[in-house]
Parts: sequence; C-alpha cells; structure tokens
Amino acid sequence: MLQPLHSNSIESKREDGLVSDLALVGSQGRVGFSGLFENKFLLGVSLFSTLGGFLCGYALGVLPGVLAIESFGAKFPEIYMNAMLKGWFVSTFILGKSTWHAASVCYGPVCDKIGRKVSIIYDAVIFILGSSLQACATSPAHLFAGRAVAGLAVGSLTHVVPMYLAEISCARIRGSLVSLQQLAITFGVNGIVYGTSQIGGTRCAPGIPHSATLPFNSDTDVPPGGCTGQTQASWRVPLAFQILPALCLAIGMLFMPYSPRWLAERGREVEALDTLTRLRRKPAHDCSVRTEFLEIMVEVRFAREVMEAAYPRAGPVMRIINKYLALIAGWPKSKRLVVGSLIMTFQQNMTLIYLLPTIFSQLGLNPNTTSLLATGAYGIVNMLATLLAIVLVDRVGRRPVLISGAAGCLICLAIIGSIVIIYGKDWPAHVVAAHIAIVFVYLYDAILSYSWTPMGWVITSEIFPLHLRSSGMSITASSMWSSYFTAGLFAPTMLNPHAGGMGYWLSVAFCLAALLSAISFIPETKGRTLEEMDFLFHDNATDSQQELKRGISRELGLPDRAFLNVL
Repeated sequence: MLQPLHSNSIESKREDGLVSDLALVGSQGRVGFSGLFENKFLLGVSLFSTLGGFLCGYALGVLPGVLAIESFGAKFPEIYMNAMLKGWFVSTFILGKSTWHAASVCYGPVCDKIGRKVSIIYDAVIFILGSSLQACATSPAHLFAGRAVAGLAVGSLTHVVPMYLAEISCARIRGSLVSLQQLAITFGVNGIVYGTSQIGGTRCAPGIPHSATLPFNSDTDVPPGGCTGQTQASWRVPLAFQILPALCLAIGMLFMPYSPRWLAERGREVEALDTLTRLRRKPAHDCSVRTEFLEIMVEVRFAREVMEAAYPRAGPVMRIINKYLALIAGWPKSKRLVVGSLIMTFQQNMTLIYLLPTIFSQLGLNPNTTSLLATGAYGIVNMLATLLAIVLVDRVGRRPVLISGAAGCLICLAIIGSIVIIYGKDWPAHVVAAHIAIVFVYLYDAILSYSWTPMGWVITSEIFPLHLRSSGMSITASSMWSSYFTAGLFAPTMLNPHAGGMGYWLSVAFCLAALLSAISFIPETKGRTLEEMDFLFHDNATDSQQELKRGISRELGLPDRAFLNVL
C-alpha cells in the first residue's frame, strides 16, 4: 500500500501561509555535467545503456570501409561493381529501421508491455542475429538479410534507449545523461578499427596490376583461385566485432534496473520505489525520493482515470489504438508530436556527414586527403562538440542551444554555398577560397554536433506523458529515420556540381525553418521533471482535470501547495 508523504515532513511556515519545500527538492545537487559524477551508479547505468547508441553508430560507420575492401569485392563482385546494388545494400539498413518504426503502432505498446529494459535486451539479441548473418555471409542474400535485421534492431534501440535514460534520470541532469546517447553514436561511427583492412595486405592479388579504368576491378583483378593477399578476415572481422558490444548489452542489461516510471505504470509500486531509491542512492524515507515517487504515482493515476473516462469500454486492442488517438485528440498533445517530429526532421536534413566525401572532392581535394578529412579529423571534431552539448544542455537550456545551433549552421552553410557558387568552377585557381570553405564545413560540424544532433534525443525523450511516451517516441523516431533516408537519397543530386551550390542553399532554408521553430514554437524543458511537461504544454488544463489531479495528489499525500509550486 502506498504510504502518503505527510505534509509536516515537507512543509514549513512563512508569513503568507504554508509553503512546500517541494520547490527545493529539484535543486538539490549540482546541475548538468558536474552533477553526473555525484551519482556514479546512475552514470554507470546510463553509460552502459548507451551501448545501444554505439551499436547504431558502428553499424552506420563500418559499412563504407567494408565496401572499399578488395577482398570483399572479390567475394561479392555483384555488389562491389554495381553502384545501384551497392546503394541498395547501404539503404537496406536504413529501410530496416524505417520499417520497424513504420510498425510503431505495434512496437510502442509492446515496449509499454514488456518494459524498456527487456526491450533493449531483445533488440540486442536481434542485432546479434543480423550481425552474425553479415559476418558469416556466403551470398549477397545473407548480407542483405543481415543488414535488414540489424536495421530493425537499431531502429528499436534508438527509440527505447533515450526513453530509458530519461525515465531513470532526475531533472537537473537529464539532458546531460540523454546526450550520452549521441556521444555513443558518434564514437561508434568514428571509432572503427581500420587496421583490419591490412589483414593479408591491402591488395587482393599483389601480383596482378589494377585495371587502367578502376582502382580495383573484381572481374579482371582477381586470380582464378581467389585473393592471394588480403584475406576475407579484413572485412569479416569488423562485421563480426559488432556482435561483442551487442552481447555485452544483452547480458549486462539483465543486471540493470527497470525504469521506475514503467514499474509504477504497471502497478508494481513497491518495486518502483525500491528501484528509485537504488537509482538515487538515497533511502526510501528521503524527502526528495518520496516526493519524486509520489509525483510519478499522481501522473500514473491521473492518466489512467482520464483514459478510462474517455474510453470506458475499450478492450485490449482498442486501448492500444486509443493511445495513438490520444496523441492527436487535442492540440496540447498534438503539439508534442509536432515538436518531436520537427526536431528529428530538421536534425537529419541539416546533417552532412554522409556527404563529406562529395563535398570535399567538390572543393578540389584529392581522394586520399578527402578520406582523411571526412573520417578522422571530422570525427574528432564531432566527438569534442558532442561533449560540449553534455556540458551545456542542463546549464543554459535546450532552446538557447537549438537557437544558437540553427543560426550558426545557417551562417556556415550560406558562406559555403556562396563560395561554391562564386569559385566552384575553378578551384585550382582559388585555393584559399577552398580552404576557407573547408574551415566552415568543420565549424558547421561542430555547431550541429553540440546542438540539434543531441537535442533531438533529449527533447523527444522528455516531452510525452508516461502513458503515451513509447507511442509518441516511436513516431518521432520514425520521422527521423524517414528523413535520414530521403535526405541521403536526394542530397547527392542537390550537391551535384551542375547544381552550382544550390544544394547548400536548400540546407540554409532548412536551417532557417529550424531557427524560427526554436524561437517561436519549441518550449524550454530544462529543469522540469517528466511529470511537469503537462503544464509546460498547457495540457490537462481544464478545471475538472486540474481538480482531479489535485484530488489524487491529496489522496496520495502530495500537498496542494506543493503541487501548485511545480506549475
């Protein structure tokens, strides 16, 4: 039975009456990056959970290197030599993620049913299956199937891991904790071990000279018995390596705590309180723990009674459908969906990392320099800037980071686009202009990496109410991967030299739209508990709903004045 939090334990007298100490609860401890190290257990759980983000980054980053390995081309010439088939092989991963989220009407409720922790375990197992198919592939069908299965798992992980991080964290460090997801993705993309391509050498057959028209032609440059130099381990090892972190994630999550908010929603109140005390490293009778727990219980009870009143005779299937209907039933909840989808759409349409080789080659760099700048140097800038996001997000807030990021990206792209239009027809004669453009490409990367890229995970994981969070996040994540796919499909055409730099100006338009959205539409969530988002979005604001919530608060022992102070 839930024990009330008595008012004499949290209230103090002032001249104007009783004032709750609840307003001080959220300010206990340091904020943001410095606050991460106050609770090393919570930090450890969060860092381990972001292995799901590392898997996403690694799976995205490993393939370009594999496709360039000659022994891979010798084994699968139909993929290596066919640009269209190679493109579909790359896109199969993205389509897998998009397909998974297109089925969000099923997966959102599944995640609510089995929980965030168990979902991560299942996703890791599915990822192991997909990675095994790729690493052991003997035919293109195995590669495509493995890539699609891995895409399904990663699509789910990018949905559930940020949600898990948000639900186990507290308001003063939630932004920094969830931003660890993006740091893990960045590390996965840029942390590939390139040495595996040297296994057996860099050439498939050192004794056979390359074709005059191609660096490597799998039809003419491979001896009858196969490669005599570089071995298949050069590409099988990096594909197999991703099994290791997935296996660690699947096994390790067995020992991680459940989300206390999910436990409360499932009616497991005692476990929820025990888990919360374990995560906060404080006893159950601590004022801040009891207050946070009661806020969660008020949210759970309120949502349950509102849904039952709105859909009194709904069966199991209709309860699932009703969650999605509730997301579009009124503007306050629809606004959350629009905010989340907009942020994720802008995040992907402002990203240029997958087009770096094209951009650098347009700026007159040779292929070897392009490879170095597009992978190593760019990756270092990306990771350092993401660290800056972890420092800033809970100190200055989400909106200032988004506004400064959109404005900075807009300026950088406008300069790059102008340089390309003016000097792009003759780079050898304008070397200084090319170097200036490259500097602004890196500056653009740094600005985007501390702003819209991590903020997408942070804001979408915290704006939805508990009973609709999984359903809402499945839709926003689906919009992200759909945007990623379409951006990757059309951006190369827009950046074609014949377009004369107009592709950059299209990105400028996206940045301008993102800037206007951040200024006028996206609310500030810094320092707010997940249970306070209703008030931030002016949701449940009718007199009857407010009275219902006050009644539940009184019943559970959360004083009225305490409740009003967090508005």
